[in-house]
Amino acid sequence: MLRAALPALLLPVLGLAAAAVADCPSSTWIQFQDSCYIFLQEAIKVESIEDVRNQCTDHGADMISIHNEEENAFILDTLKKQWKGPDDILLGMFYDTDDASFKWFDNSNMTFDKWTDQDDDEDLVDTCAFLHIKTGEWKKGNCEVSSVEGTLCKTAIPYKRKYLSDNHILISALVIASTVILTVLGAIIWFLYKKHSDSPFTTVFSTAPQSPYNEDCVLVVGEENEYPVQFD
Repeated sequence: MLRAALPALLLPVLGLAAAAVADCPSSTWIQFQDSCYIFLQEAIKVESIEDVRNQCTDHGADMISIHNEEENAFILDTLKKQWKGPDDILLGMFYDTDDASFKWFDNSNMTFDKWTDQDDDEDLVDTCAFLHIKTGEWKKGNCEVSSVEGTLCKTAIPYKRKYLSDNHILISALVIASTVILTVLGAIIWFLYKKHSDSPFTTVFSTAPQSPYNEDCVLVVGEENEYPVQFD
C-alpha cells in the first residue's frame, strides 16, 4: 500500500521541483547567460520579415538579438556546428526610419554591434541585419526576403528564475525539500495506521476497550435486577 501511495503523493511535489529548476522551455533549446536559444533549420517561403518572426513567436520567442561579443561568439560557434544553410542569416534587427536608428525586434537596447560595412550615405529604408556565419560580422541587407533557410530565435529565462536572488533560491529549495519530507512522513504514518487497524492486537490506534459482557449479558442482568430477591 505504501509503495502505491508514494508515487501519487510525490508526483505534484516532484513536478513543482522540476518547474523550479527548469530554465529553458525544453531540451531542444540551448541556454547561454540569461537567455535560451533555438535554431530552426527549416526552409520557408515568406512575404515579409514578419513571417520570419512568426516562426519564433510560435515558439514563445522572438528573432535573435545580440548584446555582447561573448553572445556573438556563442551564436557563431553554435551555428558552425548546426547550420547547413547559406553564409548569411537574419538577425532580429530592423532600421527604424522614425528614429533613424537600428532596433531589435524584441525591444531590447542596442548595446553592441559588429558591422562590417559602415556607409552613412546609403538608403536604409527596409534594411535589416544579417550575421555572416563564417566571420561573425554583421551586414546590412533588404528586409524583403522571399525565403529563408532557417531562423534564429531567442527568449529570456523566465522572470521569476532570472531575478531570484541566491537567498530566494535557497529558500525555495528548502521549501521543496521540506514538502517532500513531510509528504513521505505522512505516507509512512498512514501506512502504519492502516496496518495496525487491520491487526487483531490492541495498539495505540485501536478503538476504545470493549466491555467484557456482550449486549445479551447486560440485558439479562438488567432484567434480573428488576425483581429483588425476597428471603423468608
